[in-house]
Amino acid sequence: MKKNKAITIMTLIVCVTLIFAFFIIKKHRDLNSYSEFSDIEGVYTSSSSKVDFSTELTGRLVEGNSLSTEGKVADKSSYPNDKKRCWGMARQPNNQIPRADPGTPELLSKYGAKYLGDVNKKIIYLTFDEGYENGYTAQILDTLRDNNVKAAFFITGPYLKEHQDLVRRMVEEGHTVGNHTIHHPSLPEKSDAQIEEEVVGLERAFTEKFGAKMNFLRPPKGEYSERTLSITSKLGYCNLFWSFAYDDWYRDKVRGPEYTYKVVMRNLHNGEIMLLHAVSKDNADALGMIIKGAREQGYEFGNVQDLAN
Repeated sequence: MKKNKAITIMTLIVCVTLIFAFFIIKKHRDLNSYSEFSDIEGVYTSSSSKVDFSTELTGRLVEGNSLSTEGKVADKSSYPNDKKRCWGMARQPNNQIPRADPGTPELLSKYGAKYLGDVNKKIIYLTFDEGYENGYTAQILDTLRDNNVKAAFFITGPYLKEHQDLVRRMVEEGHTVGNHTIHHPSLPEKSDAQIEEEVVGLERAFTEKFGAKMNFLRPPKGEYSERTLSITSKLGYCNLFWSFAYDDWYRDKVRGPEYTYKVVMRNLHNGEIMLLHAVSKDNADALGMIIKGAREQGYEFGNVQDLAN
């Protein structure tokens, strides 16, 4: 009896020890998995006041026959395909398709990235970059709702942390919420692991809050390389660039909605992916006129989800 009792006690001790070890190992693995993407916490501790949004686009924005330049180019010997490029377009007259730098459309296509929709259709895809909030997004959402237009909003970590009410409204009203990274860095200047953290960390936090996924990425400042395209494509993202943008991200440069309306309308084109910054009062005030004017010219507004890979 004593022997049987001792065996039973030893068996119980072994079982308890194994169960305890199982939970310790599981907890350790969970911590390790989150430590790889410590930005989950970084999203919640990030602040728009600590992120530099002074330069939103580094590629040139020009009209006429001059092609955009790539700006500063950085080559890293360890990454032969890591030349930093700055996305830019040369706008064309008479609603013609803008011109990209030679070779860049082929490079983007290789990794499923987009800067145009179907150029045979008079469809416009409306997108907004939301690095930080400047008080105009609610007005923009009202205008989109009133005109039955769906848009894509590319948010950062501080935006998700500080303006969840607006992000929730984007989700509930059927808009696409895209990934603009946590801290808005130049992705070619980051390591492979840092790129993954910036992108996946934001998506995890977004999914945790809203139960939705992100499938579009807009590289901060329009800066990219073949390496960043490859990494983010493998993460399941479609890098979404644009075929129209203008210098609308300066808070102290208010030129009036009529200016915005004119520059947008003279550059409408088939398959357009239009980039506007939501920090602009001019954009918010002109949006209704732009939608109405584009429709009067026979354009429709599409859903960027139709461009997903």
